[in-house]
Amino acid sequence: MKPFLRQQLARYADRLGELEFLLSRQDIMSDMAQFLVLSREHTEVAAVASRWARYQQRESDLAAAQDMLKDAADDADMLQMAQEEVDAASAELQQLEAELQRMLLPKDPDDARPAFVEIRAGTGGDESALFAADLARMYLRYGDRKGWKHEVISESASELGGYKELVLRIEGDNVYGALKFESGGHRVQRVPVTETQGRIHTSAATVAVMAEPDEAEAIKINPADLRIDTYRASGAGGQHINKTDSAVRITHLPTGIVAECQDGRSQHSNKAQALKVLTARIQERDRSERAAKESAERKSLVGSGDRSDRIRTYNFPQGRLTDHRINLTLYKLLTIMEGDLDDVIHALQAHEAAQQLAALELNA
Repeated sequence: MKPFLRQQLARYADRLGELEFLLSRQDIMSDMAQFLVLSREHTEVAAVASRWARYQQRESDLAAAQDMLKDAADDADMLQMAQEEVDAASAELQQLEAELQRMLLPKDPDDARPAFVEIRAGTGGDESALFAADLARMYLRYGDRKGWKHEVISESASELGGYKELVLRIEGDNVYGALKFESGGHRVQRVPVTETQGRIHTSAATVAVMAEPDEAEAIKINPADLRIDTYRASGAGGQHINKTDSAVRITHLPTGIVAECQDGRSQHSNKAQALKVLTARIQERDRSERAAKESAERKSLVGSGDRSDRIRTYNFPQGRLTDHRINLTLYKLLTIMEGDLDDVIHALQAHEAAQQLAALELNA
């Protein structure tokens, strides 16, 4: 284990002692708000400290077993027992180190939140809109595998059955934490259904994934900064949706950010949902600005490369998916399009974890 990790973990053991002392004090026990904050920290710190204690114990076990190996050259039974302990301790130490590294990583509080997923057709006309629909289907199939639920916030369908624009709300376990890496430009290379000569075309769609704001912590928007328009919803939905001006469009005047919702049956519900989307877009803009600043700082420190707007290519003739941010190539495109995204998402999460560890080491 690297020295900087040992230093970080030693601090957890020290902090655990401090927290146990604080939680025993009468003045803190009588202040429920402060007591709850310290109790939550104690739970998190204790989990790390206990795994660190186990790691240190297994290190001692490994050293003792290695000494036994040296002294048991003439005793076959002792030699076998010592070797088994060396193997077991080494394997557990490797597992514990990986666990401890994950526990030390800074946690994004939004990872557990529901997410808004916006998919828009880009260059490529009808084929781009069809690809946008394919991406939506891919995410929804992935969500089905995870037991997630979804609802359509707004949609603008194309003539051939694709989407010019689609906004989904997806709810479930760790939705934003899994899908946040999908934001960016997605490029497809394939023979479109509209192509009569069998030529491969390249088109694109964009995806934006935003955490649904926590109402208790959401940014406060001044109502005077909003322009709210109502209009008649278009598309499928039966007679009701075509007879009332139930669709709502909200514009945040200072930034020009717009959100709309037309899927609900009432103007009130559409307004509430559109306001959530608007808040998420404003918060995501702030998050992106912070991330860009942090990325620039990290690049100057550890030399990481720029993040391209085109994050991924889907090459159907070769059955290949390539994620350009981490140089990941998988030859299982058809199963991925059916929602088998785990290999892609796990690789992106591992890459982020490696970057976070590098930043921790740099600042240690």
